Amino acid sequence: MLAVTRHQSILELIQAEGTVQVSDLSERFNVTAKTIREDLEKLEEKGLLKRIHGGAVVPREGEEPLLPLQIPNLKHASEKEAIALHALSYIQPNDVIALDAGSTTFEIARRLPIMPLTVLTNDLLIMRELLPREDIRLVVPGGYRHRNVLVGNDALEWVTKLNVQKLFLSATGVHDKFGLSVFTSELLDLKKAYLSGAKEVYGVADHSKFDRAALFTFAALNELDVLITDDGLDEEVVRRYEGGSVRIERASARSRQI
Repeated sequence: MLAVTRHQSILELIQAEGTVQVSDLSERFNVTAKTIREDLEKLEEKGLLKRIHGGAVVPREGEEPLLPLQIPNLKHASEKEAIALHALSYIQPNDVIALDAGSTTFEIARRLPIMPLTVLTNDLLIMRELLPREDIRLVVPGGYRHRNVLVGNDALEWVTKLNVQKLFLSATGVHDKFGLSVFTSELLDLKKAYLSGAKEVYGVADHSKFDRAALFTFAALNELDVLITDDGLDEEVVRRYEGGSVRIERASARSRQI
């Protein structure tokens, strides 16, 4: 078994059970305890788990799950709303935009004003949201269903040829070393295809995504024009990331909380 496959299986177990033991993992994957401890060390470095004596646990209570969801993720709802409203300030009538799959980009779709737009997306929830809108030309790449998104290699070359003016890109983790990352490899190629053709790239991620790294990096921070987050991100973290040549804009979520 490849190490990356083993890492994904370990994370699936820890998400399901809350804790894993080195001895159990060693037996399950037929590798040495030393190999498992090295696996856990690498995953902890990415913020995906916390090592304890003899095993590991989920990193911090209240964090969003790493696995994609089949329904919109409601955690950090006010922050995502604030990020979405801030992102709308970059969208103009007749723009051609791409909305990557994700709960924050879904919030952008929900709040798009009435105006002519072309929207490219592979997110089934976003498609359902925008289908009734006569002012929006909805463009959907081909592929097969994986959870709540369409994935597949057939449409990738076609996507790279589109004149997407503005891409709104989501991520499972945002890390100053590992860049933007995602948990499932099925999403990688389409995210990279979006990036290759977009004229302007806006990352959208709430503060809980920072200093976390999932298994697969799909973009470096310097590939973004703007990284939009919420005002829950500490000033120290902002300075550290901006030192790596990415411009961060924080939307105010506090005034929206009830």
